[in-house]
Amino acid sequence: MGHGAQPPASGPNPQDRPNAHTKAVAIGAAVAVVVAAVVTGAVLLGGDGERTPPSASAGSSPAASSPAVSPNAPSATADPRAGDGPKPTVAGWKAVVNPDLGIAFDVPAEWVLESPDWVSYVAEDDDPADTPLVAMKAPAVLKEKWCSSDDDRDGTVDDTPLASAGTRGNNGARNPAEAARADSANWVYGLYTQPDRKKVATGPVTSFTTASGLTGSLVTSSSFGVQRRDKCDSDGKATTFAFETPDGDVVSWSFVGADGVREEVPDATVREIARTVRLYADPSAS
Repeated sequence: MGHGAQPPASGPNPQDRPNAHTKAVAIGAAVAVVVAAVVTGAVLLGGDGERTPPSASAGSSPAASSPAVSPNAPSATADPRAGDGPKPTVAGWKAVVNPDLGIAFDVPAEWVLESPDWVSYVAEDDDPADTPLVAMKAPAVLKEKWCSSDDDRDGTVDDTPLASAGTRGNNGARNPAEAARADSANWVYGLYTQPDRKKVATGPVTSFTTASGLTGSLVTSSSFGVQRRDKCDSDGKATTFAFETPDGDVVSWSFVGADGVREEVPDATVREIARTVRLYADPSAS
């Protein structure tokens, strides 16, 4: 899940990506058509036109952590959405909003919020079309420069964050359980084990209810035995909470981050964040 790199008109070039493991596009008026081209047939986030990847079995990049930052990417502020969304439900935390999808959740104060039009995704390393396997919109990121390296020796240092969390629609999923299993597994595969899906372990589907009363399916996937070829390689984990909206649409929230490292986000904290997931109605739209 990279940060703020706007793809050229022809779509992102894999050789130009700051990190093969993660990518991102900032959707603005000038790049809306480009984003549509990049994501067509894969993941359209938020809104009625949303689709999930045609193949939930294909993921993206090899072992790395979360987003990489493009050298030309706009810098993220501590809270680019301050004052524009709901108040957090946990004292001292920040509210994260995906207004297009109508979902909000909270994260601890040290997390950085990307803009509402930010999309982070993973794709197969050898896919020339860079088709997203799974994505999240309007994410929050923890420790954007948790690990920095120039493993490909191209003279550019790539930054790997510790963790990210965001939301998406899953209109192609038959039910929340299916969405939770597919998304959590795809994040781990795409960021940490690619090209080996056998190193992804997906736990059971469990019922989960948020503090606001949303009930759905929660699934955690994790990697094991990832080879540390590069400085920032690690095992990883992802937790996805998927549920149905009052309109019957399947939507989800996902956390993805490094696993088995000293600064790993505890599972208890991941669940505490998940408990804050709630529906959000943009007051300006009423």
